[in-house]
Amino acid sequence: MRAPIGSFENASPAADRQDLLTAPVAKAVGTGWGGIPAEQVIHVDTDPEIADTAVFVAHHGADLLNHSANCVVLSGKRGSEVTLAACVVLSHSRVDVNGVARKHLGLRKARFASMDTAVGETGMEYGGITPIGLPAAWPLLIDSAVVDEEWVLIGSGSRRGKLIVTGKALAALPGAVVLEGLGVRAEVS
Repeated sequence: MRAPIGSFENASPAADRQDLLTAPVAKAVGTGWGGIPAEQVIHVDTDPEIADTAVFVAHHGADLLNHSANCVVLSGKRGSEVTLAACVVLSHSRVDVNGVARKHLGLRKARFASMDTAVGETGMEYGGITPIGLPAAWPLLIDSAVVDEEWVLIGSGSRRGKLIVTGKALAALPGAVVLEGLGVRAEVS
C-alpha cells in the first residue's frame, strides 16, 4: 500500500497493524467512529528515534510539515475541579493555550499537562500521543486548519509509527470541537 502523503516504505491499514498500536488506539481503530471506516486509517511504520517533528520531516519529506498535526494534553482548573483536554494543531503551529483553548474550556488558567499525567491518563507514549483513542470524557479541541487538510499525519500512540487520516475523520472523533484560531503559526525548533 502507498501512503497518500510522505515518502514511507511501510504503509498499511492501521487495523492490520494493531500489534504496533497502544491499547486505547487499537481499540478506537478497531471500532471506528463517526462513520469513518477502519480502512481509512493508515499506519506507517517509522523509526522512533526520529519521531520529533523537525527530524521526522527532514527524513520523510519537508512537505509533511504542512500535512502533519501534533496532539497535546492540557490541564486546567476551575475552582477545585481539574480538567484534562487535548488540542490538535498543525505541526507548524503552536496551541493558543491561554487564549482560545482556555476560554473554550472555561478555565481560569490552562497549561500543558505534565508528562506523567499525559502518559498515565492516555495510555500512550509521550511524543506519540494521538487524538484517536483518548479518554471519552475529554474535550478534544481541533484547529480548523487541521480539518481542512485532505490527509493528516498524526501520532499512533507510540513513538514508533504514525497514523494518516483525513482531516474530516479527526473532526468526527468523540468529543471533537473544531475551533478557528486554536493553532498559531510558529517556527518548528
